[in-house]
Amino acid sequence: MAESHIDVLGIGNAIVDVIAHADDGFLDQHSLPKGSMTLIDAEQAHALYEAMGPGTEMSGGSAANTMAGIASLGGRGAFLGKVRNDQLGGIFRHDIRAVGTRFDSPSAESGLPTARCLIFVTPDAQRTMATFLGASTEFGPADIEESLIAEAKVTYLEGYLWDAPPAKEAFVQAARAAHAAGKRVALSLSDPFCVDRHRESFRDLLEGHVDILFANEAEITSLYETDDFDKALQQVRGHCEIAALTRSEKGSVIVANDEVHVVDAAPVSKVVDTTGAGDSYAAGFLFGFTQGYKLYDCGRLGALCAAEVISHVGARPEVELKELIAEKLGAEAAR
Repeated sequence: MAESHIDVLGIGNAIVDVIAHADDGFLDQHSLPKGSMTLIDAEQAHALYEAMGPGTEMSGGSAANTMAGIASLGGRGAFLGKVRNDQLGGIFRHDIRAVGTRFDSPSAESGLPTARCLIFVTPDAQRTMATFLGASTEFGPADIEESLIAEAKVTYLEGYLWDAPPAKEAFVQAARAAHAAGKRVALSLSDPFCVDRHRESFRDLLEGHVDILFANEAEITSLYETDDFDKALQQVRGHCEIAALTRSEKGSVIVANDEVHVVDAAPVSKVVDTTGAGDSYAAGFLFGFTQGYKLYDCGRLGALCAAEVISHVGARPEVELKELIAEKLGAEAAR
């Protein structure tokens, strides 16, 4: 087994988020399904950007948000993703490095511009995303650094990246490299619409290449084509080592062989913006997992991280999660 100098290596879309408030009428006017992610082209991205209210720009992307959470917890993280040598590519590179995540992928000198995600937060705290994937769609096997994967305890794959065929090849290559080094592979299903598009290939990936699965209730029921969460939970047994299934205010359920752990959601005084809740849950869980915590306490860490991020606008923590966890969990979490 190769020595681990990295706790988690994230592979995903390198995106700059633009977050603004909007009402349901705006979503209807622009045909944006509330609470989900819609892929848009460059022309639509320009038109929506012009129409949206004042926005906050920050480095984003699902796996990148998870890596920012792991860094805030005191973990050692790295990221693989594709950006262009443009202004947004520079913003992404600066931001992810500034939070303490290693990002050495070279910027593309030609091709599509850096990806951006326009995020509309409605008064009920739901987030609706319109994403132009840009340079991220050109991520492929040549962008996989197997030596870096060998250094990581867990390689974490972002389901959103699964759309393009080259990325599918890259994921399989990364999973094989991780397992050859004696390390684990985690996958986030990312979005129920993403599962709808790629159900069969996700099942194949899960069966042969994934050790730890992250999915919310809508995603796991879509994966197994059922409206019954408990049936989906039973279906996922045996297809991966661990499944961490989140259920919003109902908390999460962690399934591992014969073990089932039900974890309550962490209390939050007011839900402001659900953007990044799943990403933050994965950060807490994977940090705990790579530090040797029991699965139940990995779930508690995930719940606390998710509670922090939904208490404010934006998909990344506003406080040092390491300090928050020390205050909330203390020495209770048994390793």
